[in-house]
Amino acid sequence: MTHLTDPKMKECVEACNQCYQMCLHEAMNHCLESGGEHVAPDHFRLMMNCAEICQTSVDFMLSRSPFSYPLCKVCADVCEACASSCEKIGMSDCARTCRECARSCRVMAA
Repeated sequence: MTHLTDPKMKECVEACNQCYQMCLHEAMNHCLESGGEHVAPDHFRLMMNCAEICQTSVDFMLSRSPFSYPLCKVCADVCEACASSCEKIGMSDCARTCRECARSCRVMAA
């Protein structure tokens, strides 16, 4: 995404894209195939919420919406919650990706 001139925004868009892909992929594949605690409603719902808020945050940033900053704050909160949930059930790669996205979104929201 070389057309983004703000390095903070570029990093945040990339982190949100990675988190979106990770959460959607893991929810639809690993979690559904593993069953048990991986498909517990609170965890599964949180993973899907995380994927959606990350995708929406990217859309808002790319359109230069003035609402992208408060949305990034919400995205950081959702990503952090998702990271904690993933960590509890041993999904360390997902937790790491969510935490990186949360960090980048906090920088963007500041």
